[in-house]
Amino acid sequence: MTFSMRPSRVLQKLRAGEVVYATKLNLGDARAAEIAAMSGFDCIWTDMEHVPNDWSVIEKQILAAKAHGVDTLVRVARGGYSDYIRPLEMDAAGIMVPHIMSAADAREVIRSTKFHPLGLRPVDGGNADGGYCALGLADYLKQANEQRFNLLQIEDVEPLGELEEIIALPGLDIIFFGPGDFSQSIGAPGQMNHPLLLETRKRIAELAVKHGKIAGTVGSTGNSAELIAMGYRFISIGADVVALMQYYKSIMGELRNQKVDNVASVYAGLSKEATT
Repeated sequence: MTFSMRPSRVLQKLRAGEVVYATKLNLGDARAAEIAAMSGFDCIWTDMEHVPNDWSVIEKQILAAKAHGVDTLVRVARGGYSDYIRPLEMDAAGIMVPHIMSAADAREVIRSTKFHPLGLRPVDGGNADGGYCALGLADYLKQANEQRFNLLQIEDVEPLGELEEIIALPGLDIIFFGPGDFSQSIGAPGQMNHPLLLETRKRIAELAVKHGKIAGTVGSTGNSAELIAMGYRFISIGADVVALMQYYKSIMGELRNQKVDNVASVYAGLSKEATT
C-alpha cells in the first residue's frame, strides 16, 4: 500500500476557487476541536500564542479534527524554528505566525516552514505528517510543500512599507490581516472603522490578488460577503469561548426573565406539605 500525505482541505478548496471558513479555539480540549470540526468548518484554528496549550493538547486537537476531514491551523508562539515545525510534523495542515514585522522576518519564517526549493525547513519525516517514514524523502518534501501551508499575520504598522514585497515572496501561502492588534498599533485600540485600518485591510486583499496569494482575516456572518467581495478567501469566524459565553448568558437571561409568582408562598406551601 502506497502512503501519501493527507491532503489539505483548506488548500483543496482554495485551489478550486472556493472560500474557506475557520473558527478559533481557546479551549485546550480535543472535544472542543471535534465539535467545531463536526459543525462544518473547513479549519479549526488553535492557539499557542495567547493560550497556555502544550504540545500534547495540540496533538489531540489535530487528531480530533482529522477524524472529520478538517484541517488544523496552529498559531505558534514566536520562537525558534522548532516552534514552527512541530505542529506540521504532528500533521497540522498549517501554521499561523503572528506579528510579521518586516520582509526579512517573513523570509525567515518561509525558510523555516518550506522545504527546498522554497526554503530549508529541517527534515525528519518520521512523524505523523510523513506517515512515520512511510514516505520517501523526495516525496515527503514535495508533498509537504504542496499540502501544508503557512499563514503570516500582518497586525502592526512596521511592515506596511514592505507589504507588497512580503506578499510577493515565493513560499508565502496566506497573508492574514489581524485588525485587533493593528488597531492598537495605530493608536486606536478597538476602532475597527479607523480609516487606516480599513485602508490596510483593503490593500492586503488587493495585493494578495495581484500576486496570486490568498488573503485571510477575521470576520463575521454580517461582513463575510463584504470581505469576499474585497478579495478575502480565508475567513475566521467565531470562537469556542464566545459560543459558550453567549449560550450560557442566554440561558441565564431567559431564567431571570421568567416570572414566578409568590416564590415565598410556593416554598412555604412545599415546606408545610413536607411536615404533614
